[in-house]
Amino acid sequence: MLFRQLFDSESSTYTYLIGDESTRQAVLIDPVLEQVDRDLRVVSELGLVLTHVFDTHVHADHVTASGVLRERTRCQVVAGTGGADAADLHVRHGDTVYVGQCAFQVLATPGHTDDSVSYLLGDRVFTGDTLMVRGNGRTDFQNGSASQLYDSITRVLFQLPDATLVYPGHDYHGHTATSIGEEKRHNPRIAGRSREEFIQVMNALNLPRPKKIDIAVPANRACGRTEPPAPGA
Repeated sequence: MLFRQLFDSESSTYTYLIGDESTRQAVLIDPVLEQVDRDLRVVSELGLVLTHVFDTHVHADHVTASGVLRERTRCQVVAGTGGADAADLHVRHGDTVYVGQCAFQVLATPGHTDDSVSYLLGDRVFTGDTLMVRGNGRTDFQNGSASQLYDSITRVLFQLPDATLVYPGHDYHGHTATSIGEEKRHNPRIAGRSREEFIQVMNALNLPRPKKIDIAVPANRACGRTEPPAPGA
């Protein structure tokens, strides 16, 4: 398996490239529109063929590249049920998506948004904004729910082996990855807290409104389309 972690500095978004070395098929997880050329260059340099794009949820802070990548490569766009209407495949908890011989198990992890999913591949899980390094996604827009997020983290993600590597959708403090065991012990928002305590923490965050939310959310429901496609596209 080939694995690369890519970064968009404007939105502090991680994009993940995973390629199957035997079939050369590859997937990009949570690609950013402004980084399309960079990502496709890496795919080409590694001798891969992009067959899939996975979005973990409808993002509010950046526009996904999934639609543009589909136009340029004919890849399949995968999203959670209730996510982007324009996705080719809407997945549910327990589904498996194959990229070559790489089997990604879908975990429904709503709470940050109602369509949030995580993708489990062997000893690593791609959690989007559900679980981050010593943090988690906010729950104050897009049908977010602190109670639902608590359950997604404790009843789904924290049930994975402690050694499972966690690759988040964002990081704002210079971290690149963590593990399930680390977050069980050290995540200040949820480690050792009851559901009620977690809800209190989330309700007291008072975070500013994402700058791009009015553009990003409708665009991402259309797989990143900010305008109608050209005739014949």
